[in-house]
Amino acid sequence: MKKILAVIIYCLLSVACCLADEGMWLPTLLKSMNESDMQKLGCKLTADQIYSVNKSSLKDAVLLFGGGCTGEVISDQGLLITNHHCGYGQIQSHSSVEHDYLTDGFWAKDKKDELKCPGLTVSFVVRIVDVTSKVLEGIAGDITEAKRDSILAVRIKAIEKDSVVGTHYNARVRQFYYGNEFYLFIMETFKDVRMVGAPPESIGKFGGDTDNWIWPRHTGDFSLFRIYADKDNKPADYSADNVPFKPRHFLPISLKGVEENDFTMVFGFPGRTQEYLPSSAVEMTQKVSNPIKIKARAKRLSIWQEDMLQSASVRIKYSSKYVGVSNAYKKWTGEIAGLERIDGIGMKQAQEKLFLERISKNPAWNKKYSGLLSDFSIAYIRLTPYQKAVDYFNETVGIVEIIRYANGFAALEKAKGDELVKKVETFKTSAKAFFKDYNASTDKKLFAGMLKMYYQDVDKTMHPEFITNAESKFKGNYDKYAQEIFESSIFSSETKVMELLDGYTEDQAKTIQKDPAYVLARNAFMFYETNIQPQYALIVDGLNKLNREYMAAQREVLTEKKYYPDANSTLRVSYGKVKGYEMKDGVKCSFNTTLEGIMEKEDSTNTEFVVPKRLKELYMTKDYGKYAGKDGKLHVAFVGTNHTTGGNSGSPVIDAEGNLIGVNFDRNWEGTANDIKYNSDRGRNIVLDIRYALFVIDKFAGAGNLIQEMKIIQ
Repeated sequence: MKKILAVIIYCLLSVACCLADEGMWLPTLLKSMNESDMQKLGCKLTADQIYSVNKSSLKDAVLLFGGGCTGEVISDQGLLITNHHCGYGQIQSHSSVEHDYLTDGFWAKDKKDELKCPGLTVSFVVRIVDVTSKVLEGIAGDITEAKRDSILAVRIKAIEKDSVVGTHYNARVRQFYYGNEFYLFIMETFKDVRMVGAPPESIGKFGGDTDNWIWPRHTGDFSLFRIYADKDNKPADYSADNVPFKPRHFLPISLKGVEENDFTMVFGFPGRTQEYLPSSAVEMTQKVSNPIKIKARAKRLSIWQEDMLQSASVRIKYSSKYVGVSNAYKKWTGEIAGLERIDGIGMKQAQEKLFLERISKNPAWNKKYSGLLSDFSIAYIRLTPYQKAVDYFNETVGIVEIIRYANGFAALEKAKGDELVKKVETFKTSAKAFFKDYNASTDKKLFAGMLKMYYQDVDKTMHPEFITNAESKFKGNYDKYAQEIFESSIFSSETKVMELLDGYTEDQAKTIQKDPAYVLARNAFMFYETNIQPQYALIVDGLNKLNREYMAAQREVLTEKKYYPDANSTLRVSYGKVKGYEMKDGVKCSFNTTLEGIMEKEDSTNTEFVVPKRLKELYMTKDYGKYAGKDGKLHVAFVGTNHTTGGNSGSPVIDAEGNLIGVNFDRNWEGTANDIKYNSDRGRNIVLDIRYALFVIDKFAGAGNLIQEMKIIQ
């Protein structure tokens, strides 16, 4: 009873006010919603200095890096810093056994040495516009979700097109509050981005998977790139004639360091949060979806790791893939633990109780909203078997590389005429990229392990025909099944694929159609697209409508709270303070770490904790230069109460005056549940102290040429 009462009190308090540290705020709304709160916490900037359309502001130094990270410009020559793990794919792509930049690091001592990165883009936000009225005008509340989506898609496409006519900008409209509001983002995207610097993994990935999501951290998680533009400072495809981009604003770097309770602000592109879900949705995540994904990824990682430890070539091929899969695996594990610790389901239920009490006293509200929560419960009961099938398919069958790769050839098999010629060239290019990071023997093990898991764990009504046939033919021996597929299929061999593509004609479509991996892949994906996805999508459509209605209801009924929109990979500001925390009863964590901690963790027998010889030399002589703190120590990382999530990786952490003091790179394990239910007591964002990054660039790597570009404030 005491526990229930505590949960109710907590939820009432959290409803009554949005905690100062909580929230991922649209920068256009800072003046009306957040400016005074930020200044009370110590911020000395105005909302216009943070976001402005008409003059230079902090937002002009913040960029979307690639498809899912953040970066920031730190010089007037287009130099940017982001996380090592954000640049990891590029570092891996440039690496080989002969030039192993993952192990040895990379530093361009001159601009001519910088490495081009095909396909890598960075995007700046030019302006943000509320287009809700244009998108939703005249939309009736009783139309189907499919009809609504169709109408909105046409309107959004027109708005995006009209907003950039006659410019080099691109545009995207994003929904907020589950489709109750819409905002247009005008973006400027640069396509010529080059790799400038990256520390070795022994610094940039120090602690590896063991320390990932864990505080205290000692990881030098940063990498450097440069943006290039044409002679008019406009975006352009790669060219030797391009010049370094001149930004509208770049971030000065402060060497002052941080103290506990200092104001901090994070500016970036957070990926996805789900703060306003009902308890039935949280239960689905915590007890159904996450456990499936965790189990499947644990198996995948163990298979990859076994081969990566035995071969340098395989290690390089799979390093980037491994990091991405492992990161989500550990995050979901922490999310479950965090939700259990704070009783996230119970908190949601207490908030729902308050909601129901409020609407019961208002006839109009009661008429509109009384059935919402029960409708949610029914929908999630219906969704459960399909959610299981979707998660298992996406994490087992759908991730086996030969299956996924073979399935892509459906586009070539059906191509004819002029389209065929173009397709063949595209497939030749993609084949080189695919096989560069592919090892057939590793994938064969994955094939056997993942298909066996799908057969054993998924209800037989959700089994594709090929699974049933394989079980009958091979009697549960999936290693034998894998052997037959990989020996017979052309898609396990770059040589065989290129032989097919060289001189390919329409008549050779039969070769693809008869290939065992292709037959398997088409059977798998067609079954999924016919028997699972439509039913799943139908239920999800209903949930989308319920979520939109519930979001509107919460804002109407529980008016004490300031509602920030869930993260959706659009530009946001969060703010808080530098602050340690109590990890668990009797274990209190400091707000920062130092180089001493790296030396304490050193383990030459464990690749995750190897310390470079040069770093040890600098430690022994205490040769930290101007990057040492007031205490004479070299500070590595610190934690704050800023509300962050995936996508905030690489985000600038900015002080009260607008200077860069760190680079956001992680959260603590206790805080991963903040994506669903915010908890300020233990949730922390983890930040690379910018002084450690500068120390590595300058003293460790000797890349003083890069330091000279920056505006450094003592």
